[in-house]
Amino acid sequence: MESRSQDLSGRPAVGASPPTSEWGLCNGMGLQAAVKGAATWLTLHAAEVNALNVFPVPDGDTGTNMSLTVESALKEAEASPLHGAGEIAIALSHGALMGARGNSGVILSQIIRGVARILEGRDSFDGIVLAQALQAATETAYRAVSKPVEGTILTVIRECGEAAAMAARQEPSLLFVLKEAVDAAWDSVQRTPDLLPVLKQAGVVDAGGQGLAVFLEGMYYHFTGELEQHVQGAEIPFPEEMAFIDVHGEEEFGYCTNFVMLGQDLPVEQVRDQISRLGRSTVVAGDEHMIKVHVHTEHPGTVLDYAVGLASLHQIEITNMDEQRAGLRPQPPAAAAVPPTVLPELKPHPTMIIAVSPGEGLDEVLCSVGAAATVAGGQTMNPSAEELFQTIQSLPCNEIIVLPNNSNVTMTARQAAALSSKDVRVVPTETIPQGIAALVAFNYEADLDRNVAAMEEAAASVQTAEITRAIRDASLNGIQVKEGQVIGLLNGVLEAAGESEQEVIDDILHRMGAAELELISLYYGEDITAEQAEEMAARIQDGYPDQEVELVYGGQPYYCYILSAE
Repeated sequence: MESRSQDLSGRPAVGASPPTSEWGLCNGMGLQAAVKGAATWLTLHAAEVNALNVFPVPDGDTGTNMSLTVESALKEAEASPLHGAGEIAIALSHGALMGARGNSGVILSQIIRGVARILEGRDSFDGIVLAQALQAATETAYRAVSKPVEGTILTVIRECGEAAAMAARQEPSLLFVLKEAVDAAWDSVQRTPDLLPVLKQAGVVDAGGQGLAVFLEGMYYHFTGELEQHVQGAEIPFPEEMAFIDVHGEEEFGYCTNFVMLGQDLPVEQVRDQISRLGRSTVVAGDEHMIKVHVHTEHPGTVLDYAVGLASLHQIEITNMDEQRAGLRPQPPAAAAVPPTVLPELKPHPTMIIAVSPGEGLDEVLCSVGAAATVAGGQTMNPSAEELFQTIQSLPCNEIIVLPNNSNVTMTARQAAALSSKDVRVVPTETIPQGIAALVAFNYEADLDRNVAAMEEAAASVQTAEITRAIRDASLNGIQVKEGQVIGLLNGVLEAAGESEQEVIDDILHRMGAAELELISLYYGEDITAEQAEEMAARIQDGYPDQEVELVYGGQPYYCYILSAE
């Protein structure tokens, strides 16, 4: 991969409050504007980053998680009444901390936290201070990971910091140092497969590392004044979980309208065509289950009326662009947040459990075996640290156990736990079956420490298989996969590929050693009918007559079946 950075133009960014002076200093408003530019660039490339998945499964979300984390950081900074570089950096850090999603988002929040530590108390900064900030970001990010792995976003930020330090010794200009850091980032991304063999085997670079390189590149383009031309020349993709940014031209007027549509069999192309007729700057992205909409219109009510006739609407945000251009500061738009699922008439107990759940059927299962609350999340829809923190704080007890039920939610759960004054423990469950096993192992007569130990042991004893379809050709673990084939992951590792779900499930159950176990549980997803699931369960029972086969509606997206055996 060649470096995507260009030669330094030396042209300051256009705006009422220039981010750089002739000496190359950046003030607080300049920093905020640069991060906004970086967010724009990152969002435009979210689909490309999402696609850098080691496994050919339809749930890449690194770009989305990083975009949403930066979006949360910006909202905090925009609400800050203080405008020094250090004050804006601290606001960005707090927003990123609360809004962090997924492992990549958590690490990015720690990178921003490290930068804020160096900028604290400063009204402005130059290239020398930027180099120090990137080195502090490296230290903070590495400390956040219990077992740092090279060939990831950690390597990229470290090599950025090293390049920035060398550049600052040559020339203290902010733009020069940032350019060298961006070039180093892209060079580092290119080398990630040499450091992490699984990336080379899959034929991809590290997604988090690329997301960071894109983010820094966006800052660079902002400072050189090139961002607008690059944004205008970019082809905006339509990923399934794309976060939206708002880039308004001078001719824009009316209302910037954003919302999410949730439903079944949603006609994406029809929605895109219709909403394009109702406004300008339209971006409609998603699939038959969820569509995100961004449109500029003089009549937002007409758009919402059309959409509500097709689906339930969430996260509705409407901003008056006329007021924005006139220099007025509108009130933050209200968002329709989806609250956590909590059992009714919840009674106080010394210890309560929060479980992350990717489907409505699994909500019921998790609550039925002891979860006091569930938080919507899973692949492609990781909950933020703030969502988990608010759920922790809402429960009427001081001892909380969190079950992330996904390896990409564990770091976020730990970040939320650290924010709370309650005694919060994270049992690092990586799958729903592990979470259910952990809940079953909970003993209301035992203390917190003994319960955590028992739940971790129970989770480790469960085997989990996930059945889905490949989104690309791949060769991994000695298995050749063609796009569209059914594939099976066993305990997070690609183990089977075939032309039918039955074929892959048979292979996976054999690899599980299901004939020697007692219980096979089959959780069917939102795209599988009850009749199809019952037929599959009957076939499994015929093949394993001595085992108990349990069929449960999970409602999870993307994975038609999740199986467990114990």
